[in-house]
Amino acid sequence: MSKNIIIITGASSGIGKEFAYQIDPYFESIDEIWLVARSRERLQEVADSLRHRTRIFAMDITDEAQVEQFTDVLQGHHACIRMLINCAGYGLLGDFANVAAKDVKGQLGMVRLNCEALTHMTHCCLPYMTKGSRIIQLASSAAFLPQPGFAVYAATKSYVHSFSRALCEELLPKGIYVTSVCPGPVDTPFFDIAEKSGSTLGVKKFTLVSAEKVVKLALKDSYHKRPMSVCSRPIQAFEVLTKCLPHQWILTIMRFLK
Repeated sequence: MSKNIIIITGASSGIGKEFAYQIDPYFESIDEIWLVARSRERLQEVADSLRHRTRIFAMDITDEAQVEQFTDVLQGHHACIRMLINCAGYGLLGDFANVAAKDVKGQLGMVRLNCEALTHMTHCCLPYMTKGSRIIQLASSAAFLPQPGFAVYAATKSYVHSFSRALCEELLPKGIYVTSVCPGPVDTPFFDIAEKSGSTLGVKKFTLVSAEKVVKLALKDSYHKRPMSVCSRPIQAFEVLTKCLPHQWILTIMRFLK
């Protein structure tokens, strides 16, 4: 007999953990929630606080062999994935040349985790999704515009957003719906990592929102089969601005705000 499951990557902290908490009281038809991240201890803490039956996978999704093993588990459990939520990712602030000179592996790791691993997980999960299944991909408002001082991260999130929008159109005939979530700065441990190599524009901190608010809207937009979820009025205005004005104009303004 097949099991109806929800898969959340990056589930040990931040937005991924918040998705698990908000999903748990609902979705009575779901048999299990599968939590994926590298830290077994933190995953167990999340699992222990949920009412749903959970399965934890302490794995590195940038490791192809581990993802293939995960796929074998999907097959062995006759899984029917009702929702895939890809939240795993990180960012590093600072001018590319300076940051890469100190930590090029960190820059390349962003591409591997934010882009390659997300794509690989999506590919492995799609065969186990049916009509009515949903995919939520965590992009960012950084996807709307090149971000000096955040160049690689913004480029990876631009990939996630573009990939998600295209995938949404491709999967519509199958009744599988994809939502690209594009928040601005979120009050999570994200900046604990990001600001080790640089600092963000002060103006961005004024648009900070809670993970709870981002996730609540993302689940609502996914339920309504919307291809995109943008939380907060300032970020929604920013998204419109990036469509109306030449990017070079905005980049010039940002240069003077530093």
